[in-house]
Amino acid sequence: MLRNKNLIPLSRQHQHALALCVRIDRASPVGDAGLADWQAEIAQHFQSEISVHFTAEERVLFPAARRFRELSPLVEELLIDHAVLREGFAKAGAGQMSATELPAFAQHMSAHIRKEERQLFERIQELMSQDELALLGRQLEVALTDAAQACALQADANRLRK
Repeated sequence: MLRNKNLIPLSRQHQHALALCVRIDRASPVGDAGLADWQAEIAQHFQSEISVHFTAEERVLFPAARRFRELSPLVEELLIDHAVLREGFAKAGAGQMSATELPAFAQHMSAHIRKEERQLFERIQELMSQDELALLGRQLEVALTDAAQACALQADANRLRK
């Protein structure tokens, strides 16, 4: 289903996070020498975009979705994912993520994003009226104003090679 324009800002941020996940997956296995660069990039991504993204979802999107009884269990799963992912971001920010935890973190984040895109967003678009989606979009726009609007540049060590 085509993404409703009111959800596109969240989807765009999802694309940024998925790109990071793909790069981590392609770089795996990551040795201890490159681990610090990956952790720094993960922490920077959280600080510049994901922390505001999670807050916008938790304060705007998830309460709107909970109005529909069928979406409540999915919202609960997504909130648990947010808590687990926040722990991973904190671990990376503290330089405590191991080389084996790095790909598992990326896989969890990727699965979480796909769950939001393929299940939550799809059902919201089916269940909400255009007016409700427009109101949701305005609320999300306000909630996302603190997120950086540019992709961060990755460290040279983390660039994909041909």
